[in-house]
Amino acid sequence: MKTGDMENYRFFLKDTIRQEVDFSQVGQHLGMSAPSLQKPCPPDTPRMALPDGATCLQELGTLPIGAAISQRESVRHFAASGFTLKELSMLLWATQGVRETIDATCALRTVPSAGARHSFETYLVVNRVESLAPGLYRYLPFDGALAQLRTDDTVGYDAAMACLGQGFVAAAAATFFWTTLPARMEWRYGQAAHKVIAVDAGHVCQNLYLACQSIGAGTCAIAAYDQDACDRLLGVDGTDEFTVYIAPVGKR
Repeated sequence: MKTGDMENYRFFLKDTIRQEVDFSQVGQHLGMSAPSLQKPCPPDTPRMALPDGATCLQELGTLPIGAAISQRESVRHFAASGFTLKELSMLLWATQGVRETIDATCALRTVPSAGARHSFETYLVVNRVESLAPGLYRYLPFDGALAQLRTDDTVGYDAAMACLGQGFVAAAAATFFWTTLPARMEWRYGQAAHKVIAVDAGHVCQNLYLACQSIGAGTCAIAAYDQDACDRLLGVDGTDEFTVYIAPVGKR
């Protein structure tokens, strides 16, 4: 890669891009409707209600925050035991739980997001979680539920292959796949949206690390994966929604 090309890529990490955006032309200022805060779920999709995530966090996440921060580390080796549904609900709440809905354009969650736009959807590849068949699910934070997209005993292996053959993905009790719908952020920030989407992903995954630490579990963030394979695995189009971050989780 030429030096000039590298500088072009670095440009998107700088806040100077904001100075080039004509905010009078972004969707919000043009009076366009904001994209939905949650991707619609077909009514015939099976749903499983989750235990209240906030309550689960209070009940299970008893490790002091100082200890969770100081002990946090990436974990690639997992025990054969799985998660309870309460533990999974706690992890989902910690990473994308909705604390308050302000209006159709704004909701406050357990993680910060630029303009409270929260561009992510959470998909789960489940291997070992009580009451859940192995398969692919999507978290519906506004409904406190999981949408069962399909059951599949080999989904853990497929996920590992989509993650460039990283075997610990197949050994995880579950794997978080976060996709982004850029239009949610672009509606307010135009071209400046894409820097803050990347920043927001870090907030989400750090909460997962700390929540895992508090219940004797672990995770390891993955940013190296086969983009097309992951998008196919999740059933997303790769343009208006695509994979941006992955994190297998399991008991230590």
